[in-house]
Amino acid sequence: MRDGHSVVGVDCFTDYYPVRLKRSNISALQGEEGFRLVDADLATSSLAKLVAGVDGVFHLAAQPGVRASWGKTFSHYVRNNIVATQRLLEALKESPSKLVYASSSSVYGDAERLPTSESAMPEPVSPYGSTKLAGEHLCHVYHRNFGLPAVTLRYFTVYGPRQRPDMAFNRFISKIAEGEEVEVYGDGEQKRDFTFVGDIVEGTILALRAKPGTTYNVGAGNTVVLNEVISTMESIIGKKARIRRLRTAKGDVRNTSADITSISRDLGYRPKTTIREGLELQIATQVRNKVRG
Repeated sequence: MRDGHSVVGVDCFTDYYPVRLKRSNISALQGEEGFRLVDADLATSSLAKLVAGVDGVFHLAAQPGVRASWGKTFSHYVRNNIVATQRLLEALKESPSKLVYASSSSVYGDAERLPTSESAMPEPVSPYGSTKLAGEHLCHVYHRNFGLPAVTLRYFTVYGPRQRPDMAFNRFISKIAEGEEVEVYGDGEQKRDFTFVGDIVEGTILALRAKPGTTYNVGAGNTVVLNEVISTMESIIGKKARIRRLRTAKGDVRNTSADITSISRDLGYRPKTTIREGLELQIATQVRNKVRG
């Protein structure tokens, strides 16, 4: 929108987390000239008219969450990550519109090499990761058979303002600020390539210029130990965390690290936000919104 483009936002507003938060997240764009919000479910709605005449599609819609993807809820992941993606690809297969598909570092599983490049063999260790990899394969199939100009991005642990309430940083910040117990899975020495949402947005928009059929990692390009993140949160909030250690969750990987050589070379991607800068922005927004609520 800031770059002068007309944008159609699409969401079916599932109740995976409170719908009021989702409506609040999009409220700043409501009423803006050049923006239109469509309430539609990619798994069931008619999509041909929705995508007609657009230059690019950012396919970010998915059922998120590694830990919630086990058991009976797996059907939600099949529907919202695989079926929805296939139906969108069907709607686009005769169109010149470029598709940018948001995948996940979860497709790598416990990668043998760190940093992990796009050439590494995907071996997801969770149902969620498996469905995101299935979406990648579908994009490849439609690109190969119909020439659909699709690009795949593998996001590495995204954080920042308006982060989902079920994600670790959101929960940690709230619990520390309120003096409540913080639940940490494992010993806290796991390393992650935590990537600020603004850098993810930059990489996603740049991907419209990418060569069709390409897959890129989008990450910060460095790793941080989880215990160090918690210490940084304590420093910013000004309170000590009360930590309770839990057994490592099924499907959680030990370490992640993005090799961002390819996207930096090809598209000029340069992550700008340090972990402290990003946490300061998330904490300021989250604590302010909590006070308002």
